[in-house]
Amino acid sequence: MFTLHIANKNYSSWSLRPWVLMRQLGIPFEEKLWSFGEGSNWQQFREFAPNGLVPCLIDGKTTVWDSLAIIEYLAEDHPAVWPQSRSARAWARSAAAEMHSGFATLRNLCPMNVGLRVSLNQTPEALQHDIDRIDELWSEGLNRFGGPFLAGDSFTAVDAFYAPVAFRVRGFDLQLSDTAAAYAKRLLATDAMQAWEEAALKEPWREVGHEQEALEYGTLVADYRQNP
Repeated sequence: MFTLHIANKNYSSWSLRPWVLMRQLGIPFEEKLWSFGEGSNWQQFREFAPNGLVPCLIDGKTTVWDSLAIIEYLAEDHPAVWPQSRSARAWARSAAAEMHSGFATLRNLCPMNVGLRVSLNQTPEALQHDIDRIDELWSEGLNRFGGPFLAGDSFTAVDAFYAPVAFRVRGFDLQLSDTAAAYAKRLLATDAMQAWEEAALKEPWREVGHEQEALEYGTLVADYRQNP
C-alpha cells in the first residue's frame, strides 16, 4: 500500500492535491501527518522526502516527491487519474501545470487556511489578474467538456490541483462568475474535500507563521476550528 506523507490539513495546500485525488478515486493509502513546527521544517521532513518538503509518496522502495510527480506516478497504474479523452487530457495537464507553477499572488495574499474566513482589505491588480484567469480557465473547462468537473463528468487530477483554490475562494470571499463559483462549491461538497475539511477543523496545532500569513492582507471574520 502507498504511504502518503503530508502536513497539517488546515494549512498544507500542496498536501491536499494528491490526498484528495487518491481519496476521491478510491486509491488505498496510509496517511502520515507531520505538523508544521516554528521556522524551517526541512530537516524533519528530510526523514522521508529528499527535498525536505511535503507531500511525499512512498511505494515500497520507491520515493516520489512533489505533487505533480506523485500524480503522474499514480497515473501509470490508475487511468482514472487523467481524463480518457486525449484532448481533455491535454487540456487537464496544461491547466494542472499552470496551477503548479503559477498564481503566485493568489498563493501569497490568500494562503490556504481551511478554518478561517477573512475579509481582504483590498484586491490588488495582480490578485485580480489571478482570480480572473482562474475564472476563465474553470469556465473554459466546464463549458468545453460539459462538467460537472473541469475536464468532464469525472473528478480527475486537474480538479485535485485546483482543490486548494476552492478553499481560498470561500475563505477570502473571492468573487467569481456564476459558473466558476458553482464549481468551487461542487469541489467543496465532494466526499474527499468534506473529509479533509472535517479533519482540518479538528487539528489542535497552530503555527504562528501560517496564522499571521492568513491575516496579513485582511481582517478575521470567523474561525471555525475547534479550540486547541
